[in-house]
Amino acid sequence: MTSPRLEKVTRANVLDACRLRIKPEQKGFVAPVSWSLAQAGVLPPEKVWPRIVYDGDQVVGFVMAAFDQDNERDLWHSFLWRLSVSADHQGHGYGRFALEELYAEALRRGHQRLMTSWEQGEHGPENFYLRLGFQLTGEKLDDEVIGVRQLT
Repeated sequence: MTSPRLEKVTRANVLDACRLRIKPEQKGFVAPVSWSLAQAGVLPPEKVWPRIVYDGDQVVGFVMAAFDQDNERDLWHSFLWRLSVSADHQGHGYGRFALEELYAEALRRGHQRLMTSWEQGEHGPENFYLRLGFQLTGEKLDDEVIGVRQLT
């Protein structure tokens, strides 16, 4: 990892983002970037935060959050919606980097915690999220467990 950075998804880079490929065994645990961007496209732009993780000119990951303070479910007030790191770049700190940037954005928006959900399983992201400070809440979102990370 040299100097990663996040960039907004634009017309110029959207196809690069959609080409991101995860490990085959992880496909059941995270939606493709194209699906994520389709979901983001139906929300007001101020409530969704999709970003591409670059290292140099190379796309190495994707992160998307929802910030919907008016939502009746506090789960969606500050929510990590998607995180993907390309198969060839996992284990190099890009996921941690993306989450640190997301934590900063959530704090900038006045949030004190970040929530997320994930499906449990052998190749799922649970150990990663728990290592980065998320704690299980005991609640579920559909078939996924919910985790929360305090930001302060």
